[in-house]
Amino acid sequence: MAHEFIYSEIHRAEKLAENTQNNKEKQYESIKQTILADQTFTSDERSHAIKLINKKIDKYKVRENKGTRRTCEICQGKCLATLYCEYCVRNYLIAQFSNWTSENDNIDNLIRECQMETLKPDNIIEWIPYNNLRSINYLTDCSKIYKAIWIDGYYDEWDSKENQLKRIGYSPDVVLKKLENVEKANKNWIDEAKSYLNICSKYGEILTCYGLTKDPSDGNYMLVMNKSHMNLREYLKRKHNEITWRERIHITDDLTFALSKIHKNGVIHKNLHSGNVLFNQRNKQFYITDLGFRGPADRPSNSIYGNLPYIAPEIISGKEITFASDIYSIGILMWEISFGKPPFIYQEDELFLAMNIINGIRPKIESGIPLEYKKLMMQCWDADPKRRPNIGVLNNKIFEMRKHCQNISNDSNSNNSKNEGMIKKFIKKLKVFQPKTNDILEISEISNLNETDYKLFTSKVYAFEDFPEPRNGTEEFHNQSYNFSNSNNIDDNIVKMMQSSSIFKGSSKVPQIYSNEDIQVDYKRETIQQTKNVDIKDEHELYSNPNLHSEDQDELEIPWII
Repeated sequence: MAHEFIYSEIHRAEKLAENTQNNKEKQYESIKQTILADQTFTSDERSHAIKLINKKIDKYKVRENKGTRRTCEICQGKCLATLYCEYCVRNYLIAQFSNWTSENDNIDNLIRECQMETLKPDNIIEWIPYNNLRSINYLTDCSKIYKAIWIDGYYDEWDSKENQLKRIGYSPDVVLKKLENVEKANKNWIDEAKSYLNICSKYGEILTCYGLTKDPSDGNYMLVMNKSHMNLREYLKRKHNEITWRERIHITDDLTFALSKIHKNGVIHKNLHSGNVLFNQRNKQFYITDLGFRGPADRPSNSIYGNLPYIAPEIISGKEITFASDIYSIGILMWEISFGKPPFIYQEDELFLAMNIINGIRPKIESGIPLEYKKLMMQCWDADPKRRPNIGVLNNKIFEMRKHCQNISNDSNSNNSKNEGMIKKFIKKLKVFQPKTNDILEISEISNLNETDYKLFTSKVYAFEDFPEPRNGTEEFHNQSYNFSNSNNIDDNIVKMMQSSSIFKGSSKVPQIYSNEDIQVDYKRETIQQTKNVDIKDEHELYSNPNLHSEDQDELEIPWII
């Protein structure tokens, strides 16, 4: 059966229904009727699709605790699900508690609490014995991620005749993520882990986590997760020159929609970056992962953990992490989705980058980006958290852009003259600029960079002290041109601010920053300029508002957008 087609069609219909209707059960019923009437489905494909939708309906009813209840023939409980009884499933899992242990009370309690809140048979958090995993190999060197095969796989459905859970019957590929120092985990770490596992089981937009295991060779615990095909960073590296703006907006919509589910549950992600946004080839969807289990369980309480180019400036300066901190990270991701390269790609000195972020420096906005998208992106990375949009507003605006793109795509294949006015209106609203030659050159140059050459690709623990209050850049600073290879040309205000911070006092760090990394960048740019006769601009700039960039550029034709 064409599983990719089925999942893709269901996902597309769900996205439209989620943002246009209120009654979820009616949404799914509408989708079912559409599938039943679609003659392109084979009989087997249609049956499989209907079964998947019925599972989704059951999950929604149990998750939201609403809908028509029925009396279970086995336990006599008033259950909501129709394909199974949620109470029977939970009772079955509780009866198995004595049959397994992780040898850690915190982990045992974590898994048990999750199982007692299970929503459906194929979304159960469990303890997975390590000897049930085969062919374990490194997936990436940047973090402790492995691929493996899970013998017999996860639970798939409830057998009402045998009154037990049944596994899928084959051995799926999974991903293992090693956790550090779980034995020293505090209550906050455990609470975050539980929130992550609960949200994973509730929403399909968060990468599925099957449970935990333990590596006997070093005693470290590991997450067992659904396998994805690649992360967003790798996807953009491979496909940047192929994907259209319609696809870029679709990716952004996937991210904001998933984050809306996380924030809806009162949870902050705290470490959003392109390495933990994963792509599933089967349904062409991007998922957020790494919501919990962030960094070493015993990291200092006054430290921050994350991927520095995506960390909000207020966090660097010592403020509490908020929902708005996630929005800042989304803004940086929107830039990366636009231009296909990681932010601050040449800036390897972490202290200098942290100070730059505090002072309002953001990744450089090049040509070839829709105006509405650009304005949203810049609002997201504003230095003032209160000026950033909340996830509801952001997701709605991105979804409107996605709908416009879809309409343009449909209408571009039609000769209906009545649609011309709508198309022109969309083009005016979502103006897109021609990319310049030097922009394309920089992108192709970045595509040859290995992740191991760029140390800011990975998340780590930071402990910045005495940083100033974050600020947006000013137009005066924006218009200045710096030659960072010469420390005499560095803006005096930035130097004084850096030197006043305790992290730089009595240190030679400031001159090292400018004499080392930036000389290499300046030399690389100068070489390209001489050989290619093009002007390569700085990789980042200071911004204060969305109006610093000229909008007086040529519009693109519709096909480039869609």
